[in-house]
Formats: sequence, structure tokens, C-alpha cells
Amino acid sequence: MSVYLDVIWLLNLCFDSLLLWLTAIMLKRNIVFWRIIAGAFIGSLLVLFMFTPFSLYAQQPFIKLLFSFFIVYTAFGFKRFRYFLENVFTFYFATFMVGGGLIAIHYFLQNEVHVSSGVMTTYSMGAGDPVSWLFVLVGFPILWFFSRKRIEGIREKKLRFDSIVDVLLTFDGTHIPLKGLIDSGNQLYDPMTKTPVMIVEIDKVKAIFPERLSTMMSEQNFAWLDDEQLGKWSCRLRLIPYRAVGKEQQFLVAVRPDRIMICYENEWIEVQKGLVGLNEASLSADGEYQCIVHPKMVQTGKRLTAS
Repeated sequence: MSVYLDVIWLLNLCFDSLLLWLTAIMLKRNIVFWRIIAGAFIGSLLVLFMFTPFSLYAQQPFIKLLFSFFIVYTAFGFKRFRYFLENVFTFYFATFMVGGGLIAIHYFLQNEVHVSSGVMTTYSMGAGDPVSWLFVLVGFPILWFFSRKRIEGIREKKLRFDSIVDVLLTFDGTHIPLKGLIDSGNQLYDPMTKTPVMIVEIDKVKAIFPERLSTMMSEQNFAWLDDEQLGKWSCRLRLIPYRAVGKEQQFLVAVRPDRIMICYENEWIEVQKGLVGLNEASLSADGEYQCIVHPKMVQTGKRLTAS
């Protein structure tokens, strides 16, 4: 069997480069491409040693571990010991993640069992089969791209969850627990009293309001001051003007609750002054939160007891 050493070396150089790049993305390190290539070059030398009299030493786990240290040091440098170990462990994690994915897909697609005339036989194509190399050549970039996208998605979701808090609204003795997203983009205020407005999905709170309120919102009829069907709620309602990008000025119906409580950094905060804006559309497609908290409420709220 002919072995094209230059092709094997080039593949390993490219794969090591992609793994180091993925490591940098996972740790949000500054990517210096010449250092990435230099680190990958050191890693690819291990393949060349496999075809020399030093092959027996190159196959030892200690030598492979030593090479990985040189690879990571070349690619990311050394600032402190913890920084270096974090780079090494993440490099191994990226390698196992992509390599394990390739093995899993390979065995998922492979059919090594054949039944003929009632006899079951098994066979193996072997690691040196050309199809295996083609599979790796095609599958590795795909898995690398998939892993990168998933890591970015996990990081984005983590950022969202770091800003998600527990919210407790009280209307006439009825407590409504919600998940809220603290969003600096929410800058809604009551123009008359400068009261910050929290945006809430109306489906989560409409059970305590008269049906007439939902009907008026759907019809864009805001003449509640003279509507007897709203009863005691009419004096709590406010119209909050707002303007969305590319749209004309619109109005959001807001209601004054009896109490707003927010659990932030393991402490309950009582909002001294706040309104609850009712939004007819869903705020989160995944249902991760049901309201958008005005940052001013967190900043100016009164801290109570630690939970």
C-alpha cells in the first residue's frame, strides 16, 4: 500500500489549525493566524516522526502530551499557569468533540453486518481505506462548522440567561410569577410621571383583567375613562407612546400594579415606582421569559432580604 506522507502531513496541518482556531473561539482568545499555523506545524511534525526511527517514542502518551503543550504554547503563549492549562484542556476538548463526532457519524452510517442465505457475516473496511480518508476530509470541516455554531449559540443563550430574573407582580392580592429579561434597550417611560415601564405578555396576566380590556386593545379603542365595564381598572390604566423602527408612533396600554418584586443577584428588589405594559405578542419564541424588565427598575429598586 502506497502512503503519501506529504498528503497526510498537510491534512494534519489543516486539521490542527482548525482545532486551534476552534479553541480560540471557545475561549474568546485573540486569533493570531501565524501563531495558529505555527502551532499546527509543530503538531504535524508528530506525524512525520511516525515514519522515522523515532516512531516508537512518538507513539508514547507522554510525548504526545508534551507536543500538545508546545502546540498550545506556540498558538496562545503563556500568561499564567491557569491560563495555559485552560488552553490545553479546551484544545483537548475541541479535539475530542470533533473527533468523537466523526467516529459517531462513521459508525452510524457504516453497515458491517451482512446476511446471506441465513448466514450472518461481518466485515471491516479498515482504517487505511480511501473512503475513510474521504469521509474525514469532508466530515471534519462540517463538524468543525457545526461545533462552532453550537458554541456560539450556547454562549448567546448563556448571556441571555445571565440577564433573566424572577419577577413577581401583585394585582389585588393576586401574585403572578414570571421570568423577566433585563434589557437595556427597553427605555419606555410614562411621559407624564417618568415612571419606567416593564413589558409583559398579556396572556400571562389577562385572567385578572376584564375581558373588555383585551377587546379594546385589539380594536385599538382607548376610551376606557368612560367605559364602565372596566370598573376600578380604568384609574390604573395609562397610554404609553412609543415608536418602533420603520413605523409610526404607536401606543402601549400599561397598568399600575400593587407591587413589583424582582429577584436580582439572589436578592429581592421591590420596585418603588413602575408600570406594567401589556404586549399582545409573545416576547420570547422559546418561552425563556415572559416580560422585559426596565433596567431602571433594578437600579433604583429597594433591596430587601437575600434569598
